[in-house]
Amino acid sequence: MEDPGRGDDPGPRGPVEAATAPPGAHAPYEGVWRFTAPAVDASVPQARRAVRDLLRRQGVPAAEEVVDGLLLIVSELVTNAVRHAALLSPVLAVEVAVGAEWIRVSVEDSHPYRPTALIADTGQTGGRGLLLVRETTREFGGACEVEHTAAGGKIIWAALPLRPPVRY
Repeated sequence: MEDPGRGDDPGPRGPVEAATAPPGAHAPYEGVWRFTAPAVDASVPQARRAVRDLLRRQGVPAAEEVVDGLLLIVSELVTNAVRHAALLSPVLAVEVAVGAEWIRVSVEDSHPYRPTALIADTGQTGGRGLLLVRETTREFGGACEVEHTAAGGKIIWAALPLRPPVRY
């Protein structure tokens, strides 16, 4: 997997964005990292390990259950790209953006199909990946979305807070 390193824009897309630090002030773990991988089955566990190792290496202070949820999301999004987009997108990109209070992961491919979360059918043996991503994201008080790229592909992203919401 190719990792070009830290970027300059760690902000989340969508409604999760929040200013938590003065302009120019960043926690040492904040940043954006992007890597590419072939759209093959072996990339699913590789992407999961790469994200887990990145979070550890950067010292991201995320709750263990948030990291577990995020890694599940990575697995589902990369699996979907491999299963449904590989024909038109032999390479996929995974981006991890970490802010002061959140983590966003996105998977980009060049296939134009924009998936939707399906209602779970107990008779189905598959087809629940995006539904699982949406439910996991909702459980942690995050956000997820599918966006088109300028080149005609798509990016599916999910952002979670570093700490899960307090439940009573």
